[in-house]
Amino acid sequence: EVISFSEGGYEGVRLPHDDPVVVTLLVELFTMKRILIDSGSSTDILYKHAFDQLRIPVDQLKLVRTPLVGCAGEMVHPLGSIDLSVVAGTTPRQTQVQMT
Repeated sequence: EVISFSEGGYEGVRLPHDDPVVVTLLVELFTMKRILIDSGSSTDILYKHAFDQLRIPVDQLKLVRTPLVGCAGEMVHPLGSIDLSVVAGTTPRQTQVQMT
């Protein structure tokens, strides 16, 4: 389904643009604000501070052996991966997906 924004969403934005989008989503029944959507990224990252606030036991993380490359080109070793329920939108235009 198409995701679109109203004219009010363009307030302060110089067009044309290719900036990443920042949204609010419901993750595991917690509202997470300031989620960066960057279509150039190949992975979904949840920082440890946010993970800790979800109060999910660390032993639920699945082992990940592949390092990630950070924004400055440094190698970053993730603590693991996990599947989480994510809800976007509001009723009646709402979707729920499982994301890793």
